[in-house]
Amino acid sequence: MPMKKDPESGGTEADGSKSDKYCSHCYKGGAFTAPKMTATDMQAEVRGKLKDMKFPGFIAAWLARDVPKLERWRS
Repeated sequence: MPMKKDPESGGTEADGSKSDKYCSHCYKGGAFTAPKMTATDMQAEVRGKLKDMKFPGFIAAWLARDVPKLERWRS
């Protein structure tokens, strides 16, 4: 999520400072809010949220395609 669209302007690190990498929905207190979520799980979550927002399925899938490339899931 772009930080400018995040209502809290980013997640927080363990020391309370703002994270410049992760949004407040995913990252709080220096930890991921859903630590066991896989990239595939997140892609499904993103597609579902976009479909809830009335995006067509093929657009939702296209927008979720790069989730595995995000730093959280890179090996």
